[in-house]
Amino acid sequence: MIHITRESAVKARTQAINQIKSLVVTAPSDLAEELRGLPRRQLITRASSFDIADDVATTTDAARLAMRALARRIQTLTTEIGQLETHRDRLIEQAAPELLEVVGVGPFVAATLLIAAGDNPDRLHSEAAFAKLCAVAPKPASSGKTNRHRIDHGGHRQGNRALHTVVIARLRWPDERTRDYVAKHNPTSGGKADADTIRRLKRYAARELFPIVLRALCTPPEKPLLAA
Repeated sequence: MIHITRESAVKARTQAINQIKSLVVTAPSDLAEELRGLPRRQLITRASSFDIADDVATTTDAARLAMRALARRIQTLTTEIGQLETHRDRLIEQAAPELLEVVGVGPFVAATLLIAAGDNPDRLHSEAAFAKLCAVAPKPASSGKTNRHRIDHGGHRQGNRALHTVVIARLRWPDERTRDYVAKHNPTSGGKADADTIRRLKRYAARELFPIVLRALCTPPEKPLLAA
């Protein structure tokens, strides 16, 4: 519940940020000139402190009022997101400390995988089933002399997103297993993985993470999750 609420707050904040940036573009020239080019944080701070006349009578007044409302909404949502993340991260540390030790797995990925697996306990009979649940099970997609596979997109989209995050993190961080695999399968790419290599890496990540996720779901935490 905390993780899902945090995700909805992030989406609302992103929408508000896009709106305030759009208002800067369409605002009257004097106001646009004042705000154009400011970094996002400075823009929000400046807009949140606008003085608004009691009688909104001009286009500039209306733009300033709208920007102040959006800026304060962004600040409120940022505070809310931080509070929710604090509680979520504490719960994840209690429920699945082993999962957080895996390279590329942070609180967001851990929470997403636990939710995907916990909502579908009847589908966790094997690591292959877990891969299918997370939409990383390969499906034949060969044509003519081309022999290839594609991802089965019939699974849990957020679980797939979590595994993708793990793979991308491992490609960016000094994870020797991942770098060696990419070098072997994409020798002329300069260390960059193509889409098919990323697909296979996601499948391997699912295989590695499945027993850890299963243990986290089946093993009671040492202390109650909602303990102070």
